[in-house]
Amino acid sequence: MPVTALVSAKSCGVTTAALALTLASKRPSLLAECDPAGGTTRAGFLQGEAGAGYGLYHLAAAERTGPDALAQAFASHLWPMDEAGHRKLLPGLTDPAQAAALGRTWPALSEVMHVLADEAGYDVFIDAGRLALESGRLHTTLTPAPLLHQADLVLLVVRGTEQSLALARHIIDPLRTELAERGSGSEALGLLLIEDGPYRAHQVAEALKSPVLAALPFDPGTADYFTNGGRPPRGYGRSPLLRHARTATEQFEAAASRRHIQKQYPARPATPQLAGVLQRLSER
Repeated sequence: MPVTALVSAKSCGVTTAALALTLASKRPSLLAECDPAGGTTRAGFLQGEAGAGYGLYHLAAAERTGPDALAQAFASHLWPMDEAGHRKLLPGLTDPAQAAALGRTWPALSEVMHVLADEAGYDVFIDAGRLALESGRLHTTLTPAPLLHQADLVLLVVRGTEQSLALARHIIDPLRTELAERGSGSEALGLLLIEDGPYRAHQVAEALKSPVLAALPFDPGTADYFTNGGRPPRGYGRSPLLRHARTATEQFEAAASRRHIQKQYPARPATPQLAGVLQRLSER
């Protein structure tokens, strides 16, 4: 199963989208809150049920002991989000000042999450928050850059509004270059569209020169529940957001599988004769 990182240029509903995908997946799933600015699910959706003794910050000390200690700490700091325990949360930071301690933890944590995805069949979603750049590169403290480098898919979450697209235009090329030079390849980058605003998927893809891998509807009632917790809204299980999120997880799995196959069997360069035939066919 894929490890999928969600990011944004500004607040575009990354946490809400990540929660929807995690809770809607047909497979066991994990949401890792890795936003260096701090996690909100603990205080919002969980309404404080998971105390400060759980979460991402505690993994930094474990990583310094060794990989076995990190793996054990990782398992013990996951919080169940359903009665069966099939959906789990790694709660995020409670204080942004803690982010500096995680610099050397990100690569090892990424390996643990990939093992969970590859060997245990989990859908892993990383809430990486808002992207921060420094000299055209991902900021080493304000973004969990190694998690993005190693993710199977990196989704830039955008809304179908002019404001959202304007902000995304400034970061998508540096992000694409970062993934090409330091990550698993620029093909890992895709868009997750929140259908709020006049622009449709094909227009967003054209504007940002990246594929829209999935779209989620603007569903204020369910989004408010994910943000603030409390009682689920009426018809929650059949809500448009959850239904589309369930489809989106399948689309992400298919996209990650295509990338895996392409890496195993790269396309053979066309001979000059074949290239000429293809050119003539494309002109018809």
